[in-house]
Amino acid sequence: MTNQAYNLGLAGVGQDVQIWPKANIIAPEVITIGDSVIIDDFVVLIGGTKTTIGSFVHIASFVLIGGGGECVIEDFVGISGGCHVYSGNDDYLGSCLTGPTVPFPYRVAIRSSVHFGKHAIIGANSVILPGVTIGEGVAVGAGALITKDLEPWTIYVGSPAHPLRARPKEKILELEAQLREELYDSAGKYIPNQTRAERG
Repeated sequence: MTNQAYNLGLAGVGQDVQIWPKANIIAPEVITIGDSVIIDDFVVLIGGTKTTIGSFVHIASFVLIGGGGECVIEDFVGISGGCHVYSGNDDYLGSCLTGPTVPFPYRVAIRSSVHFGKHAIIGANSVILPGVTIGEGVAVGAGALITKDLEPWTIYVGSPAHPLRARPKEKILELEAQLREELYDSAGKYIPNQTRAERG
């Protein structure tokens, strides 16, 4: 892991984690990060109630993950630049006032969750609203609006997002198995880059 990742006060952090210095991490004590993760400059990551980031995850510049709820990002997920992920929001239907300057009970924020399944990839400038599960292997085109659960191993495009076609599950899982064979020891523990280099 990098020194910066170590010094952030994260709840847990694995090996080979690169958090660029201009990333803004809020409430790190509720954030756990796996192995081989990159969080670019200008990411805003707000821990909310709990945030879990798996291994082999990339979060690109200008991504916002916030909303005060829970966010789960499983292994091999990529979130492209400019995406906004909301795990909570105001009630827009008129049952209360809105905005962070309004105190309870006049404003009642709704906290929920967002869950990214393994191998999901989200195109640039997409928006993901609270309460959504993005299935394993989903690919989302740039600029999509995601308002409901997305079915596994499907490519989605548009605003709101709609299915375009299937994604090749078998090939991707075969490549994952090969990578795990190479980068994990017999006990299933990740082998950091430096250790692999020392082994030659």
